[in-house]
Amino acid sequence: MSTIPLKLTDELEQRAIDAAHVLGISSHAFMVEAIRQAVHAVEKRAAFVAQARDARAEMLAQGQGYAPDDVRAYLHSRLTDRSVVRPAKTPWRK
Repeated sequence: MSTIPLKLTDELEQRAIDAAHVLGISSHAFMVEAIRQAVHAVEKRAAFVAQARDARAEMLAQGQGYAPDDVRAYLHSRLTDRSVVRPAKTPWRK
């Protein structure tokens, strides 16, 4: 495990100390967990963006997609019925 210097303003350092105290953990553990959560969020967003780009590329290549009204109806139904079937893709090129 490596050690890295972390420069915080006095105010931010005190806030981190106070927050750690509220949680009953050390300020070090608080900062490590905060960094872990931030890294996870960045990785999750990057995966989401990559998936969206892949879906867009597939849609452009196939010339098919989902009608907005069908998507809304599907999502609304999915809230109460997990077995609802996805709508069919339809051509959008003319």
